[in-house]
Amino acid sequence: MSARAQSSAVLHCHPDTPCTSVTSIRSLLRWGRGGVLTITYVLNGIVEYLRIPPYRSNLRVDALWEHTCFEAFIGVKNDAEYYEFNFSPSGEWAAYGFRDYRDGKPIDVDGLEPKVTVQRDAETLELSAVIHVDRLPGFGPDVYLWLGLSAVIEDLHGSLSYWALRHPSGKPDFHHSDAFALEVAVAGEK
Repeated sequence: MSARAQSSAVLHCHPDTPCTSVTSIRSLLRWGRGGVLTITYVLNGIVEYLRIPPYRSNLRVDALWEHTCFEAFIGVKNDAEYYEFNFSPSGEWAAYGFRDYRDGKPIDVDGLEPKVTVQRDAETLELSAVIHVDRLPGFGPDVYLWLGLSAVIEDLHGSLSYWALRHPSGKPDFHHSDAFALEVAVAGEK
């Protein structure tokens, strides 16, 4: 995907964690000048049957994956290092850097704070997150990124369903390399 290009993809529910209240989750990616990646998640279903936290603020908070949240895993092709971003409908977010599979910690990079916006109605929940990928260590111009897009959806009974572009065999695992299913070519324009 070159500067100002778009791509879309569909997230699939893990077969062991069905959710009858969600009919689909789609994602739209827009790559903009200056290393800005906008990811929009569009959930369709019966939104009132889901636990969706009210919008609070655009603050950093850990453990968002324990409830409804949308996630983006971003790595450079053929490199074990990757980053994880969590975005809650509350506007809260988190960012983590990993040296290898699940070997990571929260990262604090100047200007990295994503901007999260949310819209919802009875049948749709839309969350958009703007990430300044160019501020991540190791991401220069002319690289190929591998992305894993995913979501954790909590229903009113507290059950969680796990959605991803692709699931590895076994239990849900968004960190597994098989979940990184979308390749993005980063153009050298700034």
